[in-house]
Amino acid sequence: MAVSPSSIATDHKKHWWVTKRKLVDKYVKDARFLIATRERNDVTSALVLLDAALALSPRSELALELKARSLLYLRRFRDVADMLQDYIPSLKMSSDDSSGSVSSDISSQQLSREQVKLLHSDNSSSSSPVHDPSFKCFSISDLKKKVMAGLCKNYDKEGQWRYLVLGQACCHLGLMEDAMVLLQTGKRLASAAFRRESICWSDDNFTLPVIITTPDISSAATPPRNVSSLSQSENISHLLSHIKLLIRRKTAAIAASDAGLYSESIRHFSKIVDGRRPASQGFLAECYMHRASAYKASGRIAESISDCNKTLALDPTSIQALETRAELLETIRCLPDCLHDLEHLKLLYNSIMRDRKLPGPPWKRHNVRYREIPGRLCALTAKIQRLKQRVASGETGNVDYYALIGLKRGCSRSELERAHLLLCLRHKPDKATGFIDRCELADERDLDSVKDRAKMSALLLYRLLQKGYSSVMSAIMDEEAAEKQRKKAAAATAALQAAIQVQQTQCCNSKLEPETGFNDRVNSGENKAATNAFQGVFCRDLAAVGSLLSQVGFNRPIPVKYEALSC
Repeated sequence: MAVSPSSIATDHKKHWWVTKRKLVDKYVKDARFLIATRERNDVTSALVLLDAALALSPRSELALELKARSLLYLRRFRDVADMLQDYIPSLKMSSDDSSGSVSSDISSQQLSREQVKLLHSDNSSSSSPVHDPSFKCFSISDLKKKVMAGLCKNYDKEGQWRYLVLGQACCHLGLMEDAMVLLQTGKRLASAAFRRESICWSDDNFTLPVIITTPDISSAATPPRNVSSLSQSENISHLLSHIKLLIRRKTAAIAASDAGLYSESIRHFSKIVDGRRPASQGFLAECYMHRASAYKASGRIAESISDCNKTLALDPTSIQALETRAELLETIRCLPDCLHDLEHLKLLYNSIMRDRKLPGPPWKRHNVRYREIPGRLCALTAKIQRLKQRVASGETGNVDYYALIGLKRGCSRSELERAHLLLCLRHKPDKATGFIDRCELADERDLDSVKDRAKMSALLLYRLLQKGYSSVMSAIMDEEAAEKQRKKAAAATAALQAAIQVQQTQCCNSKLEPETGFNDRVNSGENKAATNAFQGVFCRDLAAVGSLLSQVGFNRPIPVKYEALSC
């Protein structure tokens, strides 16, 4: 019996499809068995099998779910976000914003094309819609049934696992707002699915019930429940509450900073970065950057530079951290380090212009837009030229260490030692990597590089603080020595003036001694004459006394010869 080639081709095609489906099922089955062991090596091997299954069937929902959960178990959160980035809410919003008004016409054209595609595409002319069998009247109830059936089919196709897995990955990547939206959506979908599957009125509620362990209740009365799903639901609830707490604290800190309450903002951000429960790498980098801005506004330059260092250790491509640290170094006139940061920023801008996109994956947040980069690059180039001219003119040694340490000019030695001790305890290089213990890295392979960057930047800041301490201390010692010299000169001047006064008083006393002796004797004679007014001896001839005084002078004793008459 002869067999037609068309039938051979159809049999071959059918056999190939069945073989392909069997291979996919086999790969998925083996991968599930390896994932159930919960060993890292086995989960890695399961990923290889799932990649092979997805290469044969890219739309296999079970293989996609197992791959996403395996990546989440291996803490490869970036791969999960790249795999499911179409479901990230902020990425959709940013793409909508970037399209702008320019793409509004294009979107309207696409919408009109989609509306055209709703009709039956046929070679028949559009002027005769009567002959189109698909163009017919229908009732609203039929349309509603079809839409609901499509939604149910869509739900069964996608499932809530995308929202739950992607929400956990976004939480570990620092996208807290996206994680909250995704986890809440996943919980709503899970509760809705449970309500649809419930068989009694008591099970028809919005939350998953607690496991009943009472032995007298028969298992036939209630359907068996999955313990792993319940534990996963509890973990999701705890994670969601933690995310809400972090978002509330961050919102309060930003509001305090906008209101000018920088100490309050610093306190809120410190609660986040020094919390007991570790936070994600991206979220901590963002909080450190906000706290650095608050420190800068409050005048605490050393703390602001330290937070910029931590931000750059967690995220080396942070444009805002590089700009802020360069501005702080320029404020204290540390021009070489400022030029180094600006050159690094220029290289980053050039790489952005070369790649035609901002650094990092599409879902990463930036404080700038791509269209702002050319203008920033031109302004940065001009600023670098001005700073190079200042360095060439010799302004490198005039660093304001008082502003770095946080002291005023003319401070005492005790104030300097206290401020230096506090800064050394906070920014000691040995403690530079302590914040990493409270950080959940997006990829564990980045741990060594993050530690190296943190140690290097902390060492540079510590050396700058030590140099500032020695400089300010030498200035204080010079002021103390000058003050001692001034005190010695003042003491010598006072002693000289005292000696001159003593000499003058001695001279005055030596000149006044004879006169005072004569006056004393005259006064005593007058007293005696007064007492013996009717019995004593006295001289009546005043003219003779005046001639005697003029002859002998006042400095020599006057010989007086008394003659008296008795009464």
